[in-house]
Amino acid sequence: MTTTPLLGRHLRLTLVVHGDPAPQGSKAYKGHRLNAASGRVSAVLVEQSKRVKPWRQRVHTTALTAIRDYDHWQPLDGPIAADMVFTVRTKPESRPVWWPQGTRWSKTFNWRPASSPDLSKLLRSTEDALTTARAWKDDARVVEYGQLAKFYVGDPHPDALDQPGAIIRLYTLGEPT
Repeated sequence: MTTTPLLGRHLRLTLVVHGDPAPQGSKAYKGHRLNAASGRVSAVLVEQSKRVKPWRQRVHTTALTAIRDYDHWQPLDGPIAADMVFTVRTKPESRPVWWPQGTRWSKTFNWRPASSPDLSKLLRSTEDALTTARAWKDDARVVEYGQLAKFYVGDPHPDALDQPGAIIRLYTLGEPT
């Protein structure tokens, strides 16, 4: 069996975004409209979460600020790897609804936020903000996620923040290691 060498990861951008991570993806139907250019009638769908716009703006602004530190920044292109670790609200004091009945529980236990917001929808809103900030050419260039996770504020993980937000690392993939 032949193995292909792994491409080397080269860290290009690290962002620490503060604010409540918000999911993108759930849409609400608001009727139909006529597209003047095509003459077609299409559904009008709007983002349900009121929090997604402020979150995307925070990611966008943080990325623009970080990019300004580089002379002649060009959006990352080619195969990209990313790490995105989201820190959500403070851990609740009560037993999670998904905790198995009859199983010992204590508020001092460490557990992960296995509830909303949905991790894949957090990823979607954050990827779109990075695209509009021109951190990368297109989110389709991401071929690998090294770490994709969500934690509560203050969780004992090196990338868990002391307030809601996210740590984002973007890597280009190059020469095999």
